[in-house]
Amino acid sequence: MSRWMKPFLVTIFVSLMAGCSFWGGSDEVQPSPLVEFTPESSVSVKWSATVGSGPGSRFHQMVPSIDGDRIFAADNQGVVAAFDRTTGSRAWSVNLREPIVGGVGAGFGQVMLTTRSGEVVSLNASDGKELWRHQLSSEVTAQPQINRQIVVLQQINGRVTALNRMTGEHLWSFDSQVPALTLRGSGVPLVAADVTFAGLANGRLVALDNTDGQLIWDQRVSLNEGRSDLERIADINSRPTIVNNTLYVVGYQGRLLAINPFNAQDVWAQNISSYRGLASGFGNIYSVDAQGHVHAYDAASGASVWSQTEMTHRRLTSPAVIGTSVVVGDREGYLHFLSQVNGDFVARHRVDASGLQGDLLVRDNTLYVLSNAGRLVALTIN
Repeated sequence: MSRWMKPFLVTIFVSLMAGCSFWGGSDEVQPSPLVEFTPESSVSVKWSATVGSGPGSRFHQMVPSIDGDRIFAADNQGVVAAFDRTTGSRAWSVNLREPIVGGVGAGFGQVMLTTRSGEVVSLNASDGKELWRHQLSSEVTAQPQINRQIVVLQQINGRVTALNRMTGEHLWSFDSQVPALTLRGSGVPLVAADVTFAGLANGRLVALDNTDGQLIWDQRVSLNEGRSDLERIADINSRPTIVNNTLYVVGYQGRLLAINPFNAQDVWAQNISSYRGLASGFGNIYSVDAQGHVHAYDAASGASVWSQTEMTHRRLTSPAVIGTSVVVGDREGYLHFLSQVNGDFVARHRVDASGLQGDLLVRDNTLYVLSNAGRLVALTIN
């Protein structure tokens, strides 16, 4: 199978698994209707801006990124823009004039993006001027991850690559085997000071030494078992997270796993199938499963705290925590705010009818959302 045919087939699979006909036929599974409830909180829009034509409605992992007092976002055609995250005023905008995938990674005065051709582009965060470029061996659909020394890219061919943040020089690569069929996209690495944690398409989580990329440990998260390639899909398509010295990761057709990051020992596990990221708050870990159900688990024991099942087939985003609420976006552009205590609906706000697909971002009690049509919105909840 060719390098380009596989992503095409995987996109079809994801569309079917999400409940929609690839050709837009009448057999599309409709999202569950909106639940009626009495709002307990109110949502306010602080500011709104436009980022080119937006990421689009096809599968994407396009997310904004914050560095200091600015937020950075991009569309899928090459427009990159910086905004004051308090007022929404545009600081600068550039057009790379080539398709962008994977969203924006920002930090330490730099903005990182990846193009459809697999090129990494570094821009100066203060004015958008290009600093360097580096060509990779395949496309990167996930957000670049940065620490003080390196930028880490997770490629769709199973390779995790680290570049020198300042120069773009190749430092090391770690290769993994990619199964015959996978979900479109890849996991998002978690880059700490000394170690990078990366979830792979084969269902394994690895810890890599940031100095040379050597494997420190690996752990099975999803079990790629079954009679067919479809049944054996076991991708980790989300970013691991660390809370109170425990590492949490979730896989598709796999498990939500709590791991001791120092020795790779399991703390607890829950069976769940998810390709979305995790959030934490109130002593809980929050996850959205493949059906669109939101779950809260006790972070220490893994015990189920609550489940919210009234948003089936709404194609929810990864959860985020703001104030006393956990929030998810959906395919119709709604934000749903749930109580962290019991999962009840407390507020709802529609951002944009084009829909929400990329991960939500919270900083200083402000929620930042980028719609499929390119509307970047800053909101608060009271």
